Amino acid sequence: MKKALIIVDVQNDFCKGGALEVPGANEIIPYINHLTQENDYDQIVLTQDWHPANHKSFASNNNKKVGETIILNEVPQFMWPDHCVQGTFGAEFHKDLFIPEKAHIIQKGKNTDIDSYSGFQDNNHFVKTGLDDFLKYHDIGLVEIVGLALDYCVKHTCLDAIRMDYITCVHFNGTRAVNVNPDSAKNTLYQLAENGVSILA
Repeated sequence: MKKALIIVDVQNDFCKGGALEVPGANEIIPYINHLTQENDYDQIVLTQDWHPANHKSFASNNNKKVGETIILNEVPQFMWPDHCVQGTFGAEFHKDLFIPEKAHIIQKGKNTDIDSYSGFQDNNHFVKTGLDDFLKYHDIGLVEIVGLALDYCVKHTCLDAIRMDYITCVHFNGTRAVNVNPDSAKNTLYQLAENGVSILA
């Protein structure tokens, strides 16, 4: 069975000193680099948050405070600080992340009006990113997922992979959580396991 590694959003704004720093984010980079260089993946895909400056998930664009929630296109939307704005340093992949020459990049969150946690599609499930088509074109049956952040973009990428009939694994040592709530990481792992995602230590 062909397998792919999906590296979710290892970008400057989510790493140390970034606009939306995930605690411990930089610690996972050597682990991810080890996976990409020591394992024989048929495909390696990187997802990249790629927001326009006026994105409606940003608190600054809604006269809200970071941490508040609004209803955006009929679904709850957490208000984030401005992050991963197209063409900025914050949106770039971290310099320490090894990116193989033939890696495929999927950009998400480009629609001003709809956020996109999953690497597969936006939060309303209106528009796909092209990731599913890419994986199916290359006959991928198993995906291993790492990156940032466990309780948001990694979680939703995993759940969508399961829904789209991929055998799905998440590397515990290759991800970190935002932990907006103290139990977010633990609850996310339970939710993933209950939905058929394998947790790899």
